Amino acid sequence: MTTPRTVLVTGGNRGIGRAIAAEFVAQGHRVAVTARSGEGPEGALTVRADVTDGASLDAAFAEVEKQLGPVEVVVANAGITRDTLVLRMSDEDFDTVVDTNLGGAFRVVKRASKGMLKARFGRVILISSIVGLYGSPGQVNYASSKAALVGMARSLTRELGARGITANVVAPGFIESDMTAELPADQQAEYIKTVPAGRPGRAEEVAKAVAWLASDDAGYISGAVIPVDGGLGMGH
Repeated sequence: MTTPRTVLVTGGNRGIGRAIAAEFVAQGHRVAVTARSGEGPEGALTVRADVTDGASLDAAFAEVEKQLGPVEVVVANAGITRDTLVLRMSDEDFDTVVDTNLGGAFRVVKRASKGMLKARFGRVILISSIVGLYGSPGQVNYASSKAALVGMARSLTRELGARGITANVVAPGFIESDMTAELPADQQAEYIKTVPAGRPGRAEEVAKAVAWLASDDAGYISGAVIPVDGGLGMGH
């Protein structure tokens, strides 16, 4: 039985973030999501925030703390892509993706860690990607931002581990989502051929792994990268 916690999921209005928030709600936790637009799943508190803006995050945290209590579990999920080959990638394409995916995770974790240090308990879960460790043409910006989350989690583990705080990374592979649905069918089929499991993953399968890392059972796991990729990235 897992202790009910106050959970905050960034980018919890769609896709994997929404599935993660819904799983925490189903397990009886007090759940909030940040979103720039749209709403989180039923049963979750939605607060407006942009992870590139520290002041908006601060206000969102204050709202969550007021309504649900100090954040004990933070899931840094918000992310964007701006895919293009490196020779065509502008400085802005690179900086915007890194500032959202990596800078956003940093801002969220920094704000959450205050309450976690006080409580001497915390779960930090960073949502990376198979691409961060495996690489992908046209995604130098995205892959760099996602790979960097591993270094962040491991540094947090060394810095905060003695205070009852864990920091882990979940690296999803080819997951059915709005983004993958837009790919041509033949391209989807090509991707699936490379996955040993022979199928795309479901957002709910990522959510289950995240919820387990946040549970009491995972208290001695920190600095780990948990792949949810059907075997695609073995060894990476």
